[in-house]
Amino acid sequence: MTDDKKRDDYTVEMEERNGNNFESPKPLPRPAAPVAAVANNPIFPILSYCGSSILMTVMNKYVLSGLDFNLNFFLLCVQSVVCIVAIQACKSLDIITYRDFNTDEARKWFPVSLLLVGMIYTGTKALQFLSIPVYTIFKNLTIIIIAYGEVLWFGGSVTGMTLMSFGLMVISSIIAAWADIQHALQNYGHSSTEASTKISTLNAGYMWMLVNCFCTAGYVLGMRKRIKLTNFKDFDTMFYNNLLTIPVLLVCSLFLENWSSENISKNFPLDQRNSIIIAMVISGLTSVFISYTSAWCVRTTSSTTYSMVGALNKLPIAVSGLIFFDAPVTLPSVSAIAIGFVSGLVYAVAKVKQASAKTAILPTSAPAMSASSQSTRDSLRS
Repeated sequence: MTDDKKRDDYTVEMEERNGNNFESPKPLPRPAAPVAAVANNPIFPILSYCGSSILMTVMNKYVLSGLDFNLNFFLLCVQSVVCIVAIQACKSLDIITYRDFNTDEARKWFPVSLLLVGMIYTGTKALQFLSIPVYTIFKNLTIIIIAYGEVLWFGGSVTGMTLMSFGLMVISSIIAAWADIQHALQNYGHSSTEASTKISTLNAGYMWMLVNCFCTAGYVLGMRKRIKLTNFKDFDTMFYNNLLTIPVLLVCSLFLENWSSENISKNFPLDQRNSIIIAMVISGLTSVFISYTSAWCVRTTSSTTYSMVGALNKLPIAVSGLIFFDAPVTLPSVSAIAIGFVSGLVYAVAKVKQASAKTAILPTSAPAMSASSQSTRDSLRS
């Protein structure tokens, strides 16, 4: 957008000089203003993030569970490679633009990429063991961690209504876990081996989900701070995120995953090989949209709002799990989804009221800041 504007200004200036008129050119209308307004309007990145995250979750669940795929690191590596190829092709066609690779910037951004690897890997493991509705409900707990992270590092605050929404999130997660366990016991019996195996699988999913919540919070908060320090734009963030994760994911796949001929045949059977490869490529293309829209959403809103938007779109994600996959439809599971959605609405109302209270009061002096917030501000100025 900026490059186009520069070219327009340069053309007008040359035309006037060729006509022997060296007066300053008259101000031109700014056709890029509506585009800038769209790019900076929170509604558009929020809707884009919701749609891409739904597609990403459903595609990952299909690859991981529907096709019995267990090479998680390899899948994530393919997604990153496809993303890099896609955005590089768009850059070559002058559709998008982003910074060229810089070693110093890569060194500064690498910790965020490691957090991204932790987030997406633990997310795929949790999704592999849990149903989509349970996975999406437990994802709400990340919001609580991020909110208090913003209190510590960005000078945020938590109101009473926000605390109430957090309580609803915790309650919905407990109900979802209880519903899953009860469904397993009712289907397989309290003392059967199948029930024990199913509950062990669920427990593994809950543990991966807990780790994923902390990894996601660390990634969102770290990315927000680094974006402020590096002034990365959306495609810069996508480029460095995916490029820096490729070697890490490849090394992890080669050394930590089973590459025996038997396991390769299991993951890529001859009769389904083409469909599996196509599904992996599609999931990689969806990662392009989720990478871009998540960075876009964080830049135009806040990291807590970004996570809350993800919580609000858990309703359609959960419904997609009920429709496309064999997720149990019971009264407790549906109640957990409903309470999780209500918690998102309560949180949204709390944030609106909090923002209104800030705009209604005109401060006459600088507010007191915590030591961590002052340290963050000083680092941004330096």
